[in-house]
Amino acid sequence: MTEEIRGSTVLPAHRENIEFVTADGLTLVGELALPEHGNPVAMLVCLHPLPTAGGFMDSHIIRKAAARLPALADVAVLRFNFRGVSSPRGTSQGEFGHGDLERLDLAAAVAWAAERGLPQPWLLGWSFGTEVALKHGLSEDVVGAILLSPPLHRTSADEVAAWAGSGKRLVAVIPELDDYLRPDEARQRFASVPELDFVAVEGGKHLWVGEQQTYRVLSEIVERLNPAVLPLPTQWPA
Repeated sequence: MTEEIRGSTVLPAHRENIEFVTADGLTLVGELALPEHGNPVAMLVCLHPLPTAGGFMDSHIIRKAAARLPALADVAVLRFNFRGVSSPRGTSQGEFGHGDLERLDLAAAVAWAAERGLPQPWLLGWSFGTEVALKHGLSEDVVGAILLSPPLHRTSADEVAAWAGSGKRLVAVIPELDDYLRPDEARQRFASVPELDFVAVEGGKHLWVGEQQTYRVLSEIVERLNPAVLPLPTQWPA
């Protein structure tokens, strides 16, 4: 029998609780989800929304990426709590770093993934997580960054422009009805990166609520990491 994939669906994967230590000595907590069978073809390091507005490693798009993509797309998903953030998994040490000290969290997560030998690492930032990716991701050994609902509140024009010609891929997924940055303005503010992969999502909103928007976002991610498996199934077993 098959079942429809819904918001609460958790598909089979090897899941393990993880910890890693930042350069300033903080222990961060997270989870790694791997395909149940075989090796991943790529992996995501997930950077969650704003901690002071309730963002954490279980923010729904990141949670659903971890719940589905190992099984549906052979993609490994690493998600973790930024410094000072709590979730049912636990609490990461430290205090909110306003997008600056989180550079150490990002570096520690990427280094941990490299030590595990996980292939083709991408950053997946959502809202505040896109600021961390844009400001600090260029110095990391990653394929590129996928930005979901980037507000560009903390990222300067120079930090955006630095991605041009970097050799790292940059994908911006912009909701038509975003609360902070809509497609027309986003095109202008990312104009300094001519190789940007720009996706405007009709009807999309900042929080990507609902299965239709979740499916669209996950499909855009998989289009960059493992397009051969598209379209993503809507039922399991596929």
